[in-house]
Amino acid sequence: MQKLHEEALRLNLRENLRRYRDRAGLSQRQVAGELGLSRSAYTYYETGKTTPSAVDLFTLAQLYRVPVEELFRP
Repeated sequence: MQKLHEEALRLNLRENLRRYRDRAGLSQRQVAGELGLSRSAYTYYETGKTTPSAVDLFTLAQLYRVPVEELFRP
């Protein structure tokens, strides 16, 4: 059961990162720059290959002006 919950959170995060980036009118390269990452490293966040650090999640939430927990909501 825990594994399913974790997978759902990861899926929500992937989808929300792209959705909020699109709404903000930002490119992956621009968001990556805000995080101090390469575009390809940030792309891994949106594809679910890697999970953002707590600091990156906080920065993304600030960038998109949403609470951190909003990044995980369905």
